[in-house]
Amino acid sequence: MKRDDEVLGLDALGQAALVRAKQVSPLELLEAALARIERVNPALNAVVIRLDDVAREQARNVRLEAPLAGVPFLLKDLIAEAAGTRFTEASAFLRDFVSEEDSELVRRYRRAGLILAGKTNTPEMGVGPTTESRLHGPARNPWDPQRTAGGSSGGAAAAVAARLVPMAHGNDAGGSIRVPAACCGVFGMKPTRGRNPLGPRYGDLLGGLAAEHALTLSVRDSAALLDATAGPDAGDPYWAPPPARAWLAEVGAPPGKLRIAFSARPIMGGEPHAEARAAVEDAAKLAESLGHELAEDAPQLDGERFFLCFTGVLASGFTWGIEYWERRTGRSASAEHFEPFVWSLTSRGREFTAPQYLAMVEELQACSRVIGRFFERYDVWLTPTLGSPPVPLGTFRYEGGDPFAVRRRMAAFTPFTYIANATGQPAMSVPTWWTAEGLPLGTQWIGRFGEEATLYRLAAQLEQARPWAGRRPPICA
Repeated sequence: MKRDDEVLGLDALGQAALVRAKQVSPLELLEAALARIERVNPALNAVVIRLDDVAREQARNVRLEAPLAGVPFLLKDLIAEAAGTRFTEASAFLRDFVSEEDSELVRRYRRAGLILAGKTNTPEMGVGPTTESRLHGPARNPWDPQRTAGGSSGGAAAAVAARLVPMAHGNDAGGSIRVPAACCGVFGMKPTRGRNPLGPRYGDLLGGLAAEHALTLSVRDSAALLDATAGPDAGDPYWAPPPARAWLAEVGAPPGKLRIAFSARPIMGGEPHAEARAAVEDAAKLAESLGHELAEDAPQLDGERFFLCFTGVLASGFTWGIEYWERRTGRSASAEHFEPFVWSLTSRGREFTAPQYLAMVEELQACSRVIGRFFERYDVWLTPTLGSPPVPLGTFRYEGGDPFAVRRRMAAFTPFTYIANATGQPAMSVPTWWTAEGLPLGTQWIGRFGEEATLYRLAAQLEQARPWAGRRPPICA
């Protein structure tokens, strides 16, 4: 085998190519990744469940013709399950739960040749834009370990940024792929609603807000993985429009002259951090230099109403989640099983009647129609991913009272990501900007419904013009 740092410095497609050429075996690749996790993870707390022996057995039986054969991969400890492995969603209520079956997405990961080496840190039940659970402790940002790695896929983003693995699973119901990607300086794509399966356990998860995919070092890895996993499962409630061709084929294809709107002003009001505004203005100039047509513009929405309805649907969904786990485990949940903020938020969710819940869903759908008309004029909408650079750990500590007040503080940190979950549109965070302090701060690019192809073409163009793979955080394998 070549030197570990030469091999593990490659992206996932690069590693898989070496496996197929038999220059490295899947087991050798896995052992090198496990050694990196052993050495670097104590400083990050990104990986919270080790699957060493299970992974070794999987590595011995990889199909070399699989598109991502032998590539070490990490599964987020939320939503997607792997049979026979511990699954906690970072909650004491599920501390000792073991999954009975693979989620459909995990089955597809296995067929793609990925080796599930472990599970990554997440906030309890995936609640919030920072990964600081009582059960597992905080995931630390490899650029500054006193700052958040983002949430809820914070462990995944930290692991990829620190080069423990080239890609890791994430999911996103309000920015949970894009926020940590921006915090840690990696690429994060939230695909179109219904693009990846949520079954067999889930269908209309959180009213259609949730989407599954990954955080990656390279754009092409994200596209190749989506090629391997996308497509409806039997009985899925949503079905995304099929692509014209493989997304990997879009990487490097000319995007044409795109009409791109850009805005740094949150729809919920207020002013973003100066670095967030600078990130968008820089990205707009970069896109213009690449031949695209830029206009400062944004859809007109009632931001306060949107926030209340979006947060209400989320609170209702998390309330459902606790009751779901009560049914599945046969146990009764109480406040002692959950962190105070999660329990308070779900208690608020119980206050909504069924008609009120449906009214909130209808309001989000009305906002989606406004956004849809906005995209009749534009191909892409550019915003900051975050409202500020990555915040210190503990910023969103809950001290009691109205949980919506904490959600409002969280929303000030992530005011731009919710919209694409409400509309179901694809959206990506691209690491185009680093602050004066040397912290990553991504820019968000939202595409039309079903048009990941446009975003992958644009992302590849941005990656070539402003490459980020050579940037290594202080904590890095």
